[in-house]
Amino acid sequence: MNLVKTASVFSVGLLGLLGLLVSAGLAAGADDGQFDVQSNLLAGVAKVDITPKETDGVTVTGHRRVVHGVRDPLRAGVLVLSDGETKAAIVTLDTIGAWDEMVKLARERIEKETGVPAQNIVVAASHNHSGPSFDAKSEWGRELINKLGSAAKEAASQPRKVSVGYGEDRIGFSINRRKVINGRAVVRLNPDGPNDPRVKVLRFDDGRSLTPLAVVMHAVCHPCFFTWGDKGTSPYPNGYPKMSADFPGEAQSFVEMCYGQKTSAMFLQGCAGDIRPNLAGFPYRCADEADIQWAGRDLGSAVVRSLARGVTREELKQRPSYYRIRTASSVVQLPGKTGLVSAELSALKIGPYLLLTMPGEPMVEYGFKLEKAIADRAVPIIVGYANGNLGYIATADAYHVGGYEPNTSKLLPEAEEIILEELGRLTDRVVGDVFESFSKHPKDVQRREELDKTRKATTVTK
Repeated sequence: MNLVKTASVFSVGLLGLLGLLVSAGLAAGADDGQFDVQSNLLAGVAKVDITPKETDGVTVTGHRRVVHGVRDPLRAGVLVLSDGETKAAIVTLDTIGAWDEMVKLARERIEKETGVPAQNIVVAASHNHSGPSFDAKSEWGRELINKLGSAAKEAASQPRKVSVGYGEDRIGFSINRRKVINGRAVVRLNPDGPNDPRVKVLRFDDGRSLTPLAVVMHAVCHPCFFTWGDKGTSPYPNGYPKMSADFPGEAQSFVEMCYGQKTSAMFLQGCAGDIRPNLAGFPYRCADEADIQWAGRDLGSAVVRSLARGVTREELKQRPSYYRIRTASSVVQLPGKTGLVSAELSALKIGPYLLLTMPGEPMVEYGFKLEKAIADRAVPIIVGYANGNLGYIATADAYHVGGYEPNTSKLLPEAEEIILEELGRLTDRVVGDVFESFSKHPKDVQRREELDKTRKATTVTK
């Protein structure tokens, strides 16, 4: 009996000890998913609905058509960053373009609300073909600038220390839309043409949970799922009859849904001048609900996969602890078909991540060429449709075979060389690994100033 009692007491004691250990384990596990952020970078983010109040009988831009009502809201996102010395901001919009006047007004308002210098603000459009055009004097135009100012103020008022993770994945719905037949480019879905199905993802984490504070996704494809194309294809032979943010909006909503609406997802468009959705037809058809869910969830899933992988312990160990923000921009005069065309080019570097922007619709080869030139000097993210809206930016080779993009471009083929060279110079300035680009020696400073004057004169005469 004594042995039984002893065994019973021992069993109770053992169970109690196990219970304490389990409780301690659960308590320790309560912090699982949090991680320490060693960083100098501060970030704040806000998103805002920019859908016009009037959406019944409105003509949308891109592929012009009259719409009645809204499928899903148009939104804008503002990400405000500071490295302790330099402030910058990224603005994303579910619009067809970053119109010159809108960019100017948005920068002025955001600078006023946040103190971010206007020249350090990237304003980028998704190139959505199912939204309104911009008129600064219209009710929607005034509302848009006001909402961007309010969102920027909100983002700047809630800075958090963050680290930045990077990942890549792929989408499967994009395709080249040019095919050369008998020496002439025609509109054709071309699976053998150049394409960039990569998805690049930046996640900004405060370490409080596995949910990112902000997500910036980058993909390459025209958001023209909902536009007219094949007039014989039902159910929308004349184009989708409602306003929409197209696949970038669907993807942002998908990502935010996966994180319980506790993150803000933003979309940057790449070099999509000759890349469109793979919707077969004559030459292609308007999408329906199944199509847009396919694309939005394809991109959204690629982003979420990247985000989930990005906070594994191996990935976290690779993150830098110091992020310097460096910016550079210039306005070049490009040779155009009817005269010189002004174009703002810019570079924004956040730690190792380099955003290079162009103010129009660069063909996909621009991205490949710039990445090759940058090599391993930085992690490149090439952004089109930003800080201006000059239309198609075709490659010089495209002019030899013609087609929609070079034929409708305002530019001459010689513009490509100037664009690539200038973006290379801006890269040198922000990457800071070329001695002449950062030396403070008076002779080097003088030499840079002289080169800038020569470059500006050259861009005018080329």
